[in-house]
This record gives sequence, structure tokens and C-alpha cells, in this order.
Amino acid sequence: MKLNKQKSSKAEREFGGTLGATCIPVFLPLTVLYLLCVCRSPAASVLQWPPVLPPTAQLWDPLAPILLLAWIAFQSFLYLLPLGKVRPHVSHEHLPVIECFQALCISGVLVTLSLWLGMPLGYLFELLLPMAVCAIGGSFLLSLYLYIRSFWAPHHALAQGGNTGNPLYDFFMGRELNPRIGSFDLKYFCELRPGLIGWVVINLGMLMKEVELRDSASLAMILVNSFQLLYVADALWNEEAVLTTMDIVHDGFGFMLAFGDLAWVPFTYSLQAAFLVVHPQSLGPVGATAIVMLNSAGYYVFRKSNSQKNQFRRDPTHPSVANLETIATATGKRLLVSGWWGLVRHPNYLGDLLMALAWSLPCGFHHLLPYFYVVYFTVLLIHREARDERHCRAKYGVAWDTYCRHVPYRILPYIY
Repeated sequence: MKLNKQKSSKAEREFGGTLGATCIPVFLPLTVLYLLCVCRSPAASVLQWPPVLPPTAQLWDPLAPILLLAWIAFQSFLYLLPLGKVRPHVSHEHLPVIECFQALCISGVLVTLSLWLGMPLGYLFELLLPMAVCAIGGSFLLSLYLYIRSFWAPHHALAQGGNTGNPLYDFFMGRELNPRIGSFDLKYFCELRPGLIGWVVINLGMLMKEVELRDSASLAMILVNSFQLLYVADALWNEEAVLTTMDIVHDGFGFMLAFGDLAWVPFTYSLQAAFLVVHPQSLGPVGATAIVMLNSAGYYVFRKSNSQKNQFRRDPTHPSVANLETIATATGKRLLVSGWWGLVRHPNYLGDLLMALAWSLPCGFHHLLPYFYVVYFTVLLIHREARDERHCRAKYGVAWDTYCRHVPYRILPYIY
């Protein structure tokens, strides 16, 4: 019986099991550094061989760790302020906290004041590689701390997927579900604050660098900054929605999330802005209008579908969702099979992909690098959809099969 349980546990391991958990922490950090190097090179070719390698001196600047630590300390300070709205937390306690959107606004005021006082925000472009190196190193240190402290956590606080007994896999996936220091929830903090808001600040730094070089910001740079600011602001305004995501509910807090939150998101999601600093693109009014319309359509699908789902979870009797067709499940919950969620199983992913394309189009068609995000995000969402599929089938059983017959398309109507 024990042998069968071990086999089952091994079969259920995700991200390639032990092999993936060993290779991903090596290759993803190298990918971040490689993409940043390519972005700064004249050719900006991801297929260039031999690859573009920077001098060792460019990988370190003593200012980089100071800025990163100051930024995380500032966001931690805002998180711990006993002000703001009293709201449900990951721990199901009701805590007064500065909301994420308020933290974004306060950070914006601080950055604006710093610019007014003459801070050279454009220097962030020179610091991208050293800061990425520090963020990657910090992710490893945080993950090691999380792994070690998890052995003192009670059993009910552990994540099922990261508690296999394999050190490499558990380090990657995370043993503890929501590790906390007092009232400070480490995973919830990292998920929404330093990386996401930092991404906006890096983008603004790239815009200011372009102003330094060319006396004004290009339309392409303004569009990239505006689109991505809207995306981050939306995520932070709707922060309660993160409490039901797989990252929070299912995944432990290990290297996968720590690296993703602190290094991958701010330094790869800002690639389009960094690319435009070195490779400016001219964008006419017709092209700009088409790109704005594409981003608006993606955002509309993304926001409307997520709002419909969140409203149904909060109050199924609300007039906006009360008349939607549903399927009953053995768990007592009901599955939506009409509205946005009757179109495809993940309409929010469809909106995400449309926006991802709109973020890359201002960078033109002569380089593959700006489209890395579109390719990566497509792979990510297909993988995430497959994970959702497995979890939902295990949770809802026959009801999920019925739902799939009602809604046969996963992300793209009539195609996938």
C-alpha cells in the first residue's frame, strides 16, 4: 500500500518532477540574464551565436543591492502599516492593511517626488543586469530560508504538492503553503507588491532613459508603459481575487514562486520597454490606434470574465449572474456554463494573450525578442490550463466531464 502511495505521489509531480526542479532553477535565472544582455546588444538577436555575454564587471554594482533592499523594505513598511481597509486575509483573519492599489499610488507619489528632486531614474537601465543578479540571488536565499523553516511548521500548514520528501523538488515547489512571520504573510506580500510595482517603476525608468537619449518619449514607449501600468493597477485594485488563485490556494511558497515574483516578473515583463531604449521604433497614428484597440479588447475580455467569475463566487444570487446556466457538483459548488465561461473554459486567458500581443506590437516586426513574452505567456497559460484541468477533474469528477462537453474549447473559441 505504501509503495502504491509513493508511486502515485511520484506520478503527480509537476514541472517535470525532480529533473525539472533541478534544471529550472539553473536555466531560468540564466534566461533572465541572457534576455537582458540581448536586449542591450545592437543586433538584439535571440538566435545569435555565440551568445552575447557581458563583461563580469557589468553584472555587479554596489548600488543594486542597496536599491533592491530599500525597495523591499519600503513595500514591507507599507504592508505592515495598520491603516486602510479591514479585509479578509490569506489566513482568514481580518487585518487592517494598506491595500495593494494604495501601495502602488503611494509608490507612484514617492517616485514622482524623487524625479522632481532630480533623481536620475533613467539610470535603472544601466542597473538592470546588476539588479537582476541581486534579485536572483535574493530569490535563492529566500527559498532556502523558506525550505529550512518549513520543517518547524505544523503539518496542516504544509502544501500537499511540495511535501514529497524529495529535497530538490520540495525546495522548488515550496513545502509550506503560506509561511508567515507574525502577521506578515511572505507569499501574499511577494505575489503582489515588490515585483509587480517594481515592474512599473522599471518601465518608467526605461521611459526616462529614452527621454535622456532622445529628448522625448516615443509613442511606442508610452503605449508599453500605459498598457502595462493598466494591467498592474487592475491586478492590485482587484487584489482579493488572488486569494482564490492556484498560487495562493494550492502551491507552496518555494523557489518557483519566489523567483517568479521577485526576479522573473520585473526583469522579463519589462523587456519591451528596455528593448525600446536601444532600438527605438516609429509608430504612426493608424498603427497606434489598432494596437490600442487590441489591448482594449483584451482587457475587456479579461476584466469582464474575471469579474463575472468573482461575482458568482461571492454571491450566486446577484442579478448580474443569477440567470446564468450552471452545473451542480458533488462538492456543493456549481460550474458556470454560460456567459463568458460558456464561451471557453478560460476566457480570462484569452484576454491575457490579446493584451500580451498588444504589448509587443509597438516594438515592430524586425526582432523576435519583444515577442518573447507572448511566446512564454502562451506556454505558461497552456500549462496552467492543463494543471487546472487535472485539479478540477479530481475535484469535481463527473460534473467536470459534463462541463467539458458543454464548453469544449479551452482558451481560443473553435481552435483550442
